[in-house]
Amino acid sequence: MSHEEFPTDEPAVVTCGLPYANGDLHIGHLRTYVGGDVFSRALEKLGQQTAFVCGSDMHGTPIAVQSIQEGVDPEEFALEYHEQYQETFPKFAVEFDNYGHTHEETNRELTHGIVRTLEEKGYVYEKEIKVAWDPTEDQPLPDRYVEGTCPYCGAKARGDECDEGCGRHLEPGEIEDPVSTITGNPAEYRDRTHKFFEVSELSAYLTDFLDRLEGTANARNQPRQWIEDGLQDWCITRDLDWGFDYPEIDGDDESSAEDLVLYVWVDAPIEYIASTKQYTERVGDDVYDWQQAWKDDGEIVHVIGRDIIQHHTIFWPAMLHVAEYEEPRAVMASGFMTLNGKGFSTSRNRAVWAREYLEEGFHEDLLRYYLATNGGFQQDVDFSWSKFRERVNGELVGTVGNFLYRSLLFAHRNFDGTPDVSGSHPEASETESRPAEVSEEVRGRIETAVEAYREAINDYSIRKAGQAAVELAQFGNEYIQRNEPWKLTDEDPERAAQVIRDCVQVAKALAILLEPLTPGKAQQLWDQLGEDGSVHEATVEAVHEAPPETFGEPAELFEKIEAERVEALNEKLESRAEEATDDAETGSDEAGDETESDEAGDEGTGDMDLEPLVEDRISFEDFEGIDMRVGRIETVEDIEDSDKLVRLEVDIGIETRQVVAGIKQLHDVDELPGTKVILLANMEKAELFGFESNGMILAAGDEADLLTTHEDADVGLRIQ
Repeated sequence: MSHEEFPTDEPAVVTCGLPYANGDLHIGHLRTYVGGDVFSRALEKLGQQTAFVCGSDMHGTPIAVQSIQEGVDPEEFALEYHEQYQETFPKFAVEFDNYGHTHEETNRELTHGIVRTLEEKGYVYEKEIKVAWDPTEDQPLPDRYVEGTCPYCGAKARGDECDEGCGRHLEPGEIEDPVSTITGNPAEYRDRTHKFFEVSELSAYLTDFLDRLEGTANARNQPRQWIEDGLQDWCITRDLDWGFDYPEIDGDDESSAEDLVLYVWVDAPIEYIASTKQYTERVGDDVYDWQQAWKDDGEIVHVIGRDIIQHHTIFWPAMLHVAEYEEPRAVMASGFMTLNGKGFSTSRNRAVWAREYLEEGFHEDLLRYYLATNGGFQQDVDFSWSKFRERVNGELVGTVGNFLYRSLLFAHRNFDGTPDVSGSHPEASETESRPAEVSEEVRGRIETAVEAYREAINDYSIRKAGQAAVELAQFGNEYIQRNEPWKLTDEDPERAAQVIRDCVQVAKALAILLEPLTPGKAQQLWDQLGEDGSVHEATVEAVHEAPPETFGEPAELFEKIEAERVEALNEKLESRAEEATDDAETGSDEAGDETESDEAGDEGTGDMDLEPLVEDRISFEDFEGIDMRVGRIETVEDIEDSDKLVRLEVDIGIETRQVVAGIKQLHDVDELPGTKVILLANMEKAELFGFESNGMILAAGDEADLLTTHEDADVGLRIQ
């Protein structure tokens, strides 16, 4: 890879974590797929050759369990959901260049080839381990056939992941107090021989890899703790009947792996390569060369949920490195989604389903815009119909739609389209006309928007890319209001023509910049402007090209959502959730497992229940005694021998405070100086690792999302 700014001369691959083929999609799932689609389209807008690929994850224990429960073949079971996903994604304008699945022969061949390479290079060994066993059924219990207690944090965990606690990947035999999910009886551990990938030998490489890795801060920083704690080798086989068989290895006729299958997390990410290869086979390597992307200098970007960071930043790059494939350039890990402040619960039907959203008749672009711009990508985001309405009515209708309709309608009615500014100049003859120039002010403002857009994509921020477009529309509204062309048509027709000429150019720029977020509406705008072809193929270089001379009367692109409709949607959601809860309490909810299987290989984002509110209230007088100040981080220094702590110098106006904070693994500390924060100034002093900490910076959640101010509040202001 180049690590140069996008666009580069090398082909890019953008992938999304594979949806696990065992359940319907809801809007929580769509966050990463919309995010990946937006980022892929934005790269192409910058002129970057890009392949956007994905596929359904067909293997693993949950599919085996559910197919047995339903009495069908696991392949038949998974294919039904795979086909559903193929139909659903395009309805939200998530348009993969190739969408395959992990059970296809292309993936099998690539997976077996990579595993053989790991064996040949001496990174795979056999080891006898303790495997959970159901003594009643006399069978092994891989992954989700067993539940118990996490040995690291003590939370309830399933066989391969502490999904309700620390989020760590768990190896077979690690889970404590195992219980069979088949019978509900205590399980026991028995000795079984399995294959292990010697990840521990690659710690130095992985440390350097993380130094190079781009993307969101959580993806770059979280894995460092796992390396510092000491990497455990990775069991890559399972006692299961469903999945890819372990490949035959030359000279290993008596391998104990004959009755084992590969762990789902081996073949799942290899589908990224397989899907890219299938794309090349369809379009030809003269259009897109998968080998150049994956074996030479490709710009590989993974867009995933944050609970599969470990798989994409430890196991996956380790496999790629040994097998001599290109390592990822960036990993973008999203936060979770909640619903009205509570966790999604698929078993209790507490979700906004993808099909439900479409049945309500909302345009797909409204949800795309909301998911892409409502908070930073790595932040947790809460969905509510009320917030959805506010964003649509305020930004898409009130800002973008208002500017476009008023300016294009005025242009059509007064100039039949784009004003010919050259015709207003007295020096222009009948046989010679001057080019229709955009004013210097507007040309510069469009260029500023494009540069902000370019910086946002290189910073892996689809939210900032959306802001660049909306702020350009805000400028357009201010520009037309300030110049009042409706008053100038009689008083100063040349000036009126210039103002509207500028506004039409802004409208064209908006069509291009908004296309990744709202592709359907952007094409409608493109057509209203009378442009030929597709806005999807236009790059940012076209923002300065003159629009067509004539175009018809425009229609409003966005419609307001009425408050009454939101009330009805909320009532429907709560009523459905209550019905499902009643069913669960009476024992009719057979699923029993509220964990969402989301992306590749048993990922499961879970219901992510928020912490309950503290019951004890404080008085207003108590609150007045809390002294919180706006501060600015001036310097950051590592604290030797501490994995998490850094020493900060924080300016709070009156003085500069020394503060010790446990944020080393969660933030790029080199980027923190200059960051505005909120400091609890009258916190008792403490001594940590020999350093006095005089205050506490405030942050939200496990990702330590630093609290700051919405506007540019002065350093030292007290929070009230």
